[in-house]
Amino acid sequence: MIRTLIVDDSPLVRSILRNFLESEGSFEIIDEAENGHDGVNKAAQLKPDLITMDIDMPLLNGLEAIVEIRKFSSCGIVVISTHDTAKMAYDATVKGAHEFFAKNIFTSDMTDRQRSDIFNTLKQITKIKKSVSRSSETVIQSSAAPRKINCIVIASSTGGPMALCNLCSGLPADFPVPILLVQHNTSGFDRGFVQWLDGYSQLKVQLIEEGIYPSKGSIYVAPTDKHVIIGLNGLAYDDSEPVNNQKPAADILFKSAAKHFGSCLVSVVLTGMGSDGAEGTRHVKNSGGITIAQDEASSMIYGMPLAAFETGCVDMVLPLNDIAHRLVSLTGGHT
Repeated sequence: MIRTLIVDDSPLVRSILRNFLESEGSFEIIDEAENGHDGVNKAAQLKPDLITMDIDMPLLNGLEAIVEIRKFSSCGIVVISTHDTAKMAYDATVKGAHEFFAKNIFTSDMTDRQRSDIFNTLKQITKIKKSVSRSSETVIQSSAAPRKINCIVIASSTGGPMALCNLCSGLPADFPVPILLVQHNTSGFDRGFVQWLDGYSQLKVQLIEEGIYPSKGSIYVAPTDKHVIIGLNGLAYDDSEPVNNQKPAADILFKSAAKHFGSCLVSVVLTGMGSDGAEGTRHVKNSGGITIAQDEASSMIYGMPLAAFETGCVDMVLPLNDIAHRLVSLTGGHT
């Protein structure tokens, strides 16, 4: 059983989360807390495997509580938030939370897919909570011949906000090519995510709109529940079915980008569950592009990068801290 502490100042929300978690059979609710101060004390006393954390609470807010809990615990922490506190919720992933979900997901309208995704994410988070202590070395699978790069595509999921904060903050303002990004966003807070990431990047971060052709100096983020493709007419939405349970799916973006940019493309697969980006990596490699995957030690969840690596089409396996520098080097930019 996954021993879980629920921290939220609303009795109704605590009841909804309790019923939701207990319905699956793998979660034991060991206690509840009605504010961040109480949550920190109970986390220290009870040593839960998982904590669900609200953001806007009296005495100590969720962000402050996470900082305090991380001083003594590596347990799984998931923020349950609203649109009003989306920016703080993303800040929480940098401070030590693993993931966050929107409160309005937990209703009778929740789909079976959403339910399954949430439970799978929570279970994975409790398994990998100590993985950050591992170390590894950079692995280069094959040499990538120098060439002009015109675009970079990135895939990320669970653990992605923290990884993207690291990567994007390491790119200079004069980074010479556009970046297209698919971050699996279960919260639906795509605009909040864009605004938050923009605060960490010297490049302009914006939500993808149809008809725009990507230009240097910008990071373009796929919106929630829409696939994105790139072609002669610029960026466009693709409203087809989910691919490997993902929409947006990085595979669809990677494939269209590989067809459009050929050998002038670099793909990056970051932390996350599942295999999205693996088939896309194969297409990028087969089109002559350069492929990168995050290494196991720096990945919160080594699912997507591993799936990409196992295709045999990854040129470079890199620690998160090295990826921005390598992208600058490949594109001829300056740090």
